[in-house]
Amino acid sequence: MKSALVTSYAQLPAFNDVQDPVPSENETLIRVTAAGIHPIVKALANGTHYGSTGKFPFVPGVDGVGTAPDGRRVFFGIARPPFGSMAQYTLAGDFMIDLPESVDDAFAAAAANPAMSSWAALSMRAKFQPGESVLILGATGAAGQLAVQIAKHLGARRVVACGRNAAALEELTALGADATISLMLSPEDLIEAFRNEIATNGVDVVLDYLWGAPAEAMLSAIAHKGLSHHAPRIRFIQIGSSAGPAISLPASHLRSSGVELLGSGFGSASMDELRIAIKQFFEACSRKPFQTKFVSRPLEEVTGAWTEPNEPRVVLRP
Repeated sequence: MKSALVTSYAQLPAFNDVQDPVPSENETLIRVTAAGIHPIVKALANGTHYGSTGKFPFVPGVDGVGTAPDGRRVFFGIARPPFGSMAQYTLAGDFMIDLPESVDDAFAAAAANPAMSSWAALSMRAKFQPGESVLILGATGAAGQLAVQIAKHLGARRVVACGRNAAALEELTALGADATISLMLSPEDLIEAFRNEIATNGVDVVLDYLWGAPAEAMLSAIAHKGLSHHAPRIRFIQIGSSAGPAISLPASHLRSSGVELLGSGFGSASMDELRIAIKQFFEACSRKPFQTKFVSRPLEEVTGAWTEPNEPRVVLRP
């Protein structure tokens, strides 16, 4: 069959011929119709993700949409290595979800992974409750844009979108953001903007797609001075690290505040929780539209498509 193939962390995936996968007793052979090139897919293919194994060759792709032998349209995730989703066929285990008729294959492949990141973070990790407020670091990316919509859908009282792209921030108000904060501010002004938001409106949950300097600024804003205060509880959910893999975190930031620092991703959330998050997102899609930008490319263009920006999300069509 035709597929994308990774033969080295130093090389981009290439269009190639590989052996057809043969399902075991607990696997289903899926004819793939769409697979998204998500940031995690690129990171696994270049060796920078904690899930990278160093075993070559392999077909990239962590999830996708396809047709089961009985004709069902399904979303699937995490095929058995070396068979990823960027091929004509792949193998699916228990991580399969029937797609509602109203959800398009390419949209599902583009949106499910970024939508899962905030749905699981809010519902499973933060134990979010309707009426709480959410601040999103990195709201202008595909995942952040969906996070704004999902937070509102789940009943957020207030959603604050934070990002560098001024035009994209402006667009987020139409998607449900109640306020925006530019990450282009100086470090001092950014900390002050975060402090003002916390003091004036309250922040219950932070969804962090960035880490790096923006996370340092937010955690500095959460920290308190003095001994007589009782700091409010803020759940800081770490999801991505596009602004840097590490931060400097003084111990006093944790002791002086009510911050609860949690991760959300493969490992910190169970596969069943991630599957449920995507299933709930698709069910919500059948009742109301969610917006995300994506472009489709044929599988044979995988090498060129790999270097395209993450937004709009690129979807490969075998």
